Amino acid sequence: MASSTRGQALLLVAILLPALIAAFSEDNPTDQRILVLLDDLALKSSHSIFFKSLSSRGYELDFKLADDSKLALQRYGEYLYDALILFAPSVEGHLGGNLDVAAILDFVDSGHDLILAADTHTSDLIRDIATECGVDFDENTDAVVVDHINFAVEGESDHSLIIGDKLIESDVILGKGGIKDPVLFRGIGHSVNPASDLVVTVLSASPSAFSAPPNAVLKAPPALTGTSISLVSVVQARNNARILISGSLDFFSDKFFRSSVQKSGSSSRSASGNEKLAVEMSKWAFHERGHLKAVNVHHSKVGEKDEPSMYRITDHLEYSLEIHEWTGTEWKPYQADDVQVQFYMMSPYVLKALDHNGKGLFYTSFQVPDVYGVFQFKVEYKRLGYTSLSLSKQIPVRPFRHNEYERFIKAAYPYYGGAFSMMTGFFIFGIFFLYHK
Repeated sequence: MASSTRGQALLLVAILLPALIAAFSEDNPTDQRILVLLDDLALKSSHSIFFKSLSSRGYELDFKLADDSKLALQRYGEYLYDALILFAPSVEGHLGGNLDVAAILDFVDSGHDLILAADTHTSDLIRDIATECGVDFDENTDAVVVDHINFAVEGESDHSLIIGDKLIESDVILGKGGIKDPVLFRGIGHSVNPASDLVVTVLSASPSAFSAPPNAVLKAPPALTGTSISLVSVVQARNNARILISGSLDFFSDKFFRSSVQKSGSSSRSASGNEKLAVEMSKWAFHERGHLKAVNVHHSKVGEKDEPSMYRITDHLEYSLEIHEWTGTEWKPYQADDVQVQFYMMSPYVLKALDHNGKGLFYTSFQVPDVYGVFQFKVEYKRLGYTSLSLSKQIPVRPFRHNEYERFIKAAYPYYGGAFSMMTGFFIFGIFFLYHK
């Protein structure tokens, strides 16, 4: 009986070990295993181009129905997947197995990535997940984004098939050169908090768009209008987990990928930019681009190599680190002119921009301030589309010892002169007082 149990345990380890090895690591931060949850398995065919683009880049896709009773994101305390694609906007109540809003948020909080797509029949479950991620879909469940000026002529008479070209200017999110072709969108709009630095709108509606039920007679202004309507947004959490939220499931469909686009009032046609936009955003969401790491953080006195246990006030020191960016296949040197280091105690006493040699090495030198205490070297680097770097290294700073001061300080020469002149004057006065009649 014991040998049978041991054999089952070994079999379980043999099954799980390859999966654990393929997981996210510092050497290869790109996601490997992706769980794809669908409302209907027919989406595998209708969205096949998007899924094939992921498979061709080496991702392992596990397709399941969203209400599958055997769904699980983790087993024995280990996550089975590196990312989740949720193409199940109409799923009600809760997902299959033990998946609910809390389980998906825990998945993201543990550093894993999420792509979520909604549509005109989005359930409260999907809305709750989006809200927790910082995105609020229109509260009117019947509302869609309508644009009577920037719509596709092939669309319905309600002008809900709109053309979006208000894209963020970011090579790290959209790829080098950005997206030149117009993008088709049919779905619901959402809003993001403009004060948040975690949520970024990638595709927004045109100034003439509004969110309302199609063909409805409006008695009050819509809640969402113009460029405040976000169509596609991304989130980078503080733990560097990445989330992509689209208000349209059709946005990822083969039909939209292969459609030619003719804008109302124009006689020319152009290819749809949906495929390139979806592929480039998925590269960002799954850490193929914009993922940074810092290594070889070093500090020492100028001219020395070893790191000291403490510094003395007014010492001259050097600080350096290497920053590399993941390209999807390898690490390459990162280049930027906005990386800064703080020499920090309660507040920054020194703030300096780091120079770089073009090969990933960032460095600078400065003088320790004339203040002693426990300081920190701090690098807080946050740039749109890139993973944030937060580095700190604590170091004490001591004052001069009694035998390290200069014997005669130039600034004190007036005081020295005053003391000696006083003694000389007293001596002359004594001679004069004693011997002069």
